[in-house]
Amino acid sequence: MANKKGRRRRFGAVRKLPSGRWQARYPGPDGIMRPADRTFETSGDADDWLAEKQTEVRRGEWHDPDAGSVNFGKYALQWIEERDLAATTDELYRRLLRLHLVPTFGGLDVDEITAPRVRTWRAELLKVTGATTIAKSYRLLKAIMETATDDELIRRNPCRIRGAGKESAAERPVATVDQVDALADALGPRWRLMVYLGAYGPLRPEEQAELRRSDVDLDAVGVWVRRAAPELTTGRRVVGDTKSEAGKRFVVLPAFMAKDLRRHLEWYAEKAPDGLLFVGEKGKPFRRSTFGRKWRKARTAVGLPEDFRFYDLRHTGHTLSTQSGATLKDTMVRAGQSSEKAAMIYQHSNRERQKEVAEGIDARVRAQREAAAEKPDGRASGTDLAREP
Repeated sequence: MANKKGRRRRFGAVRKLPSGRWQARYPGPDGIMRPADRTFETSGDADDWLAEKQTEVRRGEWHDPDAGSVNFGKYALQWIEERDLAATTDELYRRLLRLHLVPTFGGLDVDEITAPRVRTWRAELLKVTGATTIAKSYRLLKAIMETATDDELIRRNPCRIRGAGKESAAERPVATVDQVDALADALGPRWRLMVYLGAYGPLRPEEQAELRRSDVDLDAVGVWVRRAAPELTTGRRVVGDTKSEAGKRFVVLPAFMAKDLRRHLEWYAEKAPDGLLFVGEKGKPFRRSTFGRKWRKARTAVGLPEDFRFYDLRHTGHTLSTQSGATLKDTMVRAGQSSEKAAMIYQHSNRERQKEVAEGIDARVRAQREAAAEKPDGRASGTDLAREP
């Protein structure tokens, strides 16, 4: 096509529409002619747009405008199915998708999910949903859209809200030693060891669910954690690997637990050499729903807050460990954690611990000053110097 000056356009085509506006079309790298997504007021504006498209093609930056015409709901489900996720993670992602992502984005194509839409979705969700759930939902959406970027369905991930994927959960409650003992007594002898393993192991509930008679070492007073059996919301337990490779470990228990270990093996564990350590009154693997009722009753009897979960016993045990002088590495090994970030959850220092630290400093300073004062040529302490005129 020739322009008004008689020059032939080398890239694309421009034509005037009956409305008086101008339409531009161009050939993509695949040879298919594609129209612009809008019309232009002048032919010059259409020429400028074509020049931009030609530059994109030459630089390899061109993006097929039809590539993102993929339904988000279907793409997200495929995203989950293509990953080798743990059963609990798979269940979580599907629930977040069903409850928090599909209602807003399920009817849209991937390329229709824009940054403004993501911001609006999150703002609306903040009004009705907890911050932790929103952070998890946002991280899932961001991960799916990042894959869509890698698949060249979109140019840029629309999830660009700084800090939106971070969780800032409140400090979990910590039970005292007396309260742990009271919980063990309230739950009764069948579940007593489970409470102590949760607090002083400290073992995750899913790790305890798969403990076997053969995992107990009475001589060393400890247990081997080799597998885990998390329970899904359907009530089905899924036996598999621990949360991470670091979860496979031998946990040395406090010596006072030796009697509880021995009694539990004699009275409650399955009798087979590889029998389950914890089973219910009817000899079946314990279920969260049944145990939960017992737990809530015991928690109320002890006077612990309603939000104190069985999992918080783990927090209690590690707090005691760190207050007893355990290093960060000690905490990681004992907890079966592979990252320092996770272990740092248990490294908080309360006022009582700060008092203990201050008392320790005071004792050391006093001891060193006394030792210096006893030497024949000893110098006056800092306190004595402060008193000199």
